[in-house]
Amino acid sequence: MKSASQLPIIGMDIAKNVFQLHIVDAETGEIQRRQLKRAKVAEFFTNRQASLVAIEACGGAHHWARTLQAMGHQVKLLPAKHVRAFVLRDKTDALDAQAIWVAAQQPHIREVPVKSEQQQSCLSLHRIRAQLMKIRIMQTNALRGLLYEFGIVLPEGHKKLLLSVQAELAKAQQDNRLPEVVVLSVQEQLKRVEALQDDLNQLDKRLAAMVKQNQQMLAVQAIPGVGPLTATALVATATDLSTFKSGRQFAAWLGLTPRQVGTGGRTQQLGISKRGDTYLRTLLISGARAVVCRSAHSSWIERLLQRRHLNVVVAALANKMARTVWAVLAKGHAFDQVKWNPTETAAA
Repeated sequence: MKSASQLPIIGMDIAKNVFQLHIVDAETGEIQRRQLKRAKVAEFFTNRQASLVAIEACGGAHHWARTLQAMGHQVKLLPAKHVRAFVLRDKTDALDAQAIWVAAQQPHIREVPVKSEQQQSCLSLHRIRAQLMKIRIMQTNALRGLLYEFGIVLPEGHKKLLLSVQAELAKAQQDNRLPEVVVLSVQEQLKRVEALQDDLNQLDKRLAAMVKQNQQMLAVQAIPGVGPLTATALVATATDLSTFKSGRQFAAWLGLTPRQVGTGGRTQQLGISKRGDTYLRTLLISGARAVVCRSAHSSWIERLLQRRHLNVVVAALANKMARTVWAVLAKGHAFDQVKWNPTETAAA
C-alpha cells in the first residue's frame, strides 16, 4: 500500500448536486478540472486508481470520506478556514477545488479526523439537544417578558420559573391583573415548554446509554467535572487523541490555553484563545465551574481562589480537565486520583 505522499492528489469541492474536482498529472503537470453530478461521484472513484482525496471539512464531508475510504482511497479532511487562505481571486467551485488541492500539500495544516457513523450519531443528539435548549430559553424568556408587562415578576432560571409561575398566575387572576385570554395563552406556552423538557430528558437518556456502551466515555466520565454530556461530546469529537503530542496541545486545540502576543523578544500572555470547538469548550468550562463552586473542593483550587479571580480558576481547571482527558484516552490509563490531586492524597 502506497503512503499518502506517493498517491496522486485530488482536490474535491463537494456540494448538494455538482462536485468539482481538481487533478494535476504528476508526469506532465496537466491540470484537469472536472464537474461530476452527485450520482456519478461513486462511479468515478470506483474506476480510478487509489488516490489521496482532499475535501474541505463541511456538511457531508465525513459521509463522503467514509465512502471513499471503503473504495480504497485515502481521504484528507481540511479545516475550512485554512483552505480559504489559498483561494485566489473570486470564489468559484473550480478555485475552491484548486485551493483544497494546494492546502492538502501543506504539512503545517492539521487534518480533521474522519468520524464514524456512531460518532456522528452521538454529535447529532448533541446538536438536537442544543437547539431544543435554545428554543426553551427563548420561550421562557418570552413568558417572563410578557408577564412583566402586567406587573408579574418571575425569577430567572427555567426551574425557578416553572415552580413559581402557576402561583403567580392564580394570584394575578384573583387580583384581576391578568386577562383571561392571556392566562389561556400562557398555559399553552407552558405546555410547549414542558413538552420540550420531555424531549430533552429523552435525549439525555440516550446519551447516558451511549456512555454505558463505550469504554472510553466511561473512562473520561471518572474525571471530576466530566458528566455524560461532556464525555460523549469529547469522545465523539476528538476521534484520535494520539495525534496530539501532549495534553497541552490538546488543550490548545480546544482554545483553553493563553493567547500570546510577542514583539522584540518580549512575550505577553493574555486570556484563553477561545479557538477550536466552542461547544466542547463550553461543556468543559461549565463542568469546571460546577467543581469550583462546590462547598468542598481540593486544596489546589482553594489556593488558586486566594490569588486569582473565580473565572481564571475555572479556566485553569478546564485546562487541567482537558489535559487529563488526553492522558486517559491517548495513553489508555484509568483516571488516577493521586496524580489529579497529589497534595491531598499524600496528606490522607
